[in-house]
Amino acid sequence: MTNPAAERAERTPTEIDRIADGWVDTLVELSPEWGVWIGRAGHESEYGDYSPEGAERLIAAGSAVAARLRAAVPADAVDDVTRTDLLRELDLAAEKHESGFPLRDLNVIASPAQDLREIFDLMPTASERDWQHVAARLANLPDAMAGYIETLRLGIERGMVPAVRQVREVLQQARHHAAQDGFFFGLPGGAAVAGVPVVDSLRRDLEAGAAVAAAAYGTLAEFLERDLAPRAVQEDGVGRDLYALASRGFLGAEIDLDETYEWGREELARMIAEQERVAGAIRPGATLEEAIAALKADPARKLHGTDALQRWMQDLSDRAVEDLGRTHFDIPAEVRALECRIAPTQTGGIYYTGPSDDFARPGRMWWSVPAGVTEFDTWMETTTVYHEGVPGHHLQIGMATYNKAELNSWRRIAGTSGHAEGWALYAERLMEELGYLDDPADRLGMLDGQRLRAARVVLDIGVHLGKRHPDGGTWDGDRALAFLRANTGSDDATVRFEVNRYLGWPGQAPSYKVGQRIWEDLRAESRRRGGAAYSDKAFHRRALDIGGVGLDTLRAALLD
Repeated sequence: MTNPAAERAERTPTEIDRIADGWVDTLVELSPEWGVWIGRAGHESEYGDYSPEGAERLIAAGSAVAARLRAAVPADAVDDVTRTDLLRELDLAAEKHESGFPLRDLNVIASPAQDLREIFDLMPTASERDWQHVAARLANLPDAMAGYIETLRLGIERGMVPAVRQVREVLQQARHHAAQDGFFFGLPGGAAVAGVPVVDSLRRDLEAGAAVAAAAYGTLAEFLERDLAPRAVQEDGVGRDLYALASRGFLGAEIDLDETYEWGREELARMIAEQERVAGAIRPGATLEEAIAALKADPARKLHGTDALQRWMQDLSDRAVEDLGRTHFDIPAEVRALECRIAPTQTGGIYYTGPSDDFARPGRMWWSVPAGVTEFDTWMETTTVYHEGVPGHHLQIGMATYNKAELNSWRRIAGTSGHAEGWALYAERLMEELGYLDDPADRLGMLDGQRLRAARVVLDIGVHLGKRHPDGGTWDGDRALAFLRANTGSDDATVRFEVNRYLGWPGQAPSYKVGQRIWEDLRAESRRRGGAAYSDKAFHRRALDIGGVGLDTLRAALLD
């Protein structure tokens, strides 16, 4: 099938399109990592400026763009969406900067401490020239790290510091990257694996770059241990004001945090009740724990080794693309390509990276398998493949990238966690509706994930807003660990990593379930308004054609 968006005439760029496209150019210039993420040539060996001065330049550039947008007159509805959502993002960035948010930007999963290394996962590696860029960026990592440390040091001076739990965990990550058996010293060998001939000069550059990059992480570890840890705060919660800013950023919507906390508790109870009903379908009369134990003991539902895991992921993903592309979605050829890979790290978690703007680099589903984990339960992860692939992240992000006829470059790369992750959870439930989770075991795996996401709403808001815990005390890290252990079947190492993630990345974890809630509400309201003429396929096409936007913007675009 073809995508109707591609059949429309190419849209003539408007003034607002040009402003938005110019902002993407500015992002790539000031933060070259953006160029890697979207697959744009230029600045391949560079990093952005992670120092306080670099942050000021980025905010000043954003403020200038915001002023131009406010003066511009929208030419059509597409412009209305672009103007509204880009202003939302730029204004929020300025507000967060003013609050000192970047000065405490250190956590276990999504801060510059990880970004400086993770950019190498996306850099092209198919040619000698590509590896020259890798070597040059390795050599430039120490300066970027120095700027980041300068920013954290300014945070110490101004009393804007992260929680000591995050400092200690990132300290361990930094030490690992600095070690001889860490990521960097193994990177030069990747050229041979990729089949690229490496001349002596390039090999020396790669080895020298790996050494200085690893040493930079050693410098970070020393700073964290000696300077930041003694001054970091003990409390994991960031408080209502900072949390509200973070939540708005991840959702692109303003919500009632207290109402959402109570809704999360109700949703969690509903998920538990649904799981218990499905457990009885797996083994009559079984408790949830007994049903899970039976599934974990079933050799037919086990995968052994990461090679088997990768093959299983790819096969299930390919079948979903083929089936849904014939029946429920219009999926163009470019978007049908989805690579499933084992990540080069061992931090835990599964994630998706979008295609480059020209689809030369396809969308990719990554599984970061923790050290020592060699067995995988297919019943727990079937829904994860749909979440990360089709109809989840890959379909949503791939279609936004593909829709060049209507969307400017910023609209094709923009979005929020609530929009993307909410859609992915919505996609899981959609696959249940379409019959792809009729196996009670696979459905229980989906419910396990949905229960986890509901629990995260309660835990995240509970800790960061200092809510009263059901046991009568106040939410804290220890209570969060016990709570998550009771609401997921994951191993203890995964539970600890997940809790540390929530505590250091406020507002992100709830954006999944809250985003799903908003997506489901939008579909229900669209169905109510459309009456007999409504179709899910048309709703999905219209929603995906909008591209990645904040959820308040999405609501206005779909319903107003």
